Amino acid sequence: MPTLISGTAVAEKVLAECKAEIAAFKARGITPGLAVVLIGDDPASRAYVRSKDKKCKDLGLHSVKHELPTTTTQAELIALVKQLNADPAIHGILVQSPPPKHIDEAEIVRTIDPAKDVDGFHPVNVAKLALEDPTGFVPCTPLGCQRLLIDAGIETAGAHAVVIGRSMIVGKPMALLLMAKGPGGDATVTVTHSRTRDLGSITRQADIIIAAIGRPEFLKAEHVKEGAVVIDVGINRVEAPGTEKGYKLVGDVAFDEVAPKCRAITPVPGGVGPMTIALLMQNTLKACRQIVPRLSQA
Repeated sequence: MPTLISGTAVAEKVLAECKAEIAAFKARGITPGLAVVLIGDDPASRAYVRSKDKKCKDLGLHSVKHELPTTTTQAELIALVKQLNADPAIHGILVQSPPPKHIDEAEIVRTIDPAKDVDGFHPVNVAKLALEDPTGFVPCTPLGCQRLLIDAGIETAGAHAVVIGRSMIVGKPMALLLMAKGPGGDATVTVTHSRTRDLGSITRQADIIIAAIGRPEFLKAEHVKEGAVVIDVGINRVEAPGTEKGYKLVGDVAFDEVAPKCRAITPVPGGVGPMTIALLMQNTLKACRQIVPRLSQA
């Protein structure tokens, strides 16, 4: 059987590191602050925002939660973001995605101060990732995937890594992280997507596969070579008649048939999922570290 890479265990380690750093900040009279903005009443987004808020409070961060109605206008949302940009108690800003259809999400992202963009979606931070500038912010999910590989002792240098999915949230930043110089990088990277021809011929060459395509149990045993490492980013709700909830969570990987071929694999749930919030906390502390000296010099 393969090694199960536990995101739950690694996330606890990251959060313990965060807690120690928060204590050091507070000893200097500084409380790192994160503001989360939610527009509308999407149940999944609402639950996710609640979990972020709870984790902030558990760690002792200053947490601000703005829950806005679906009728919120673009101008009202931009005004709130600018207010948070100017608030010295807030070091990180996150506007929960996806917003209602009438909101231009790209404009909202561009309005966030790049120094407070802990989601890593602002064009300035995307450019910094491409340039390997360590002052930038990397989206939390791919950053969490990289941390899982490092903590599991998976050698990425010289490895052929195949990323399935090309989104700005996971696929593209994941590829840039794996290509970057240093720990968790130096890989040869192939990015595949919905238009890729003969996907299996590419994924079967991979030493490491990052599955982030958003399709339940898409990656099958036939797509994976013996001894591969598989990181499953997907979280999909599928019907499960006869169970208490009537559904179950599965990844983008058909775990039961793929796992026996793997050297290491992440489960769903309990794999990549817990890492996203942990790395959000880490990014918020990084923002605080970088913003506080800037304020003191102003």
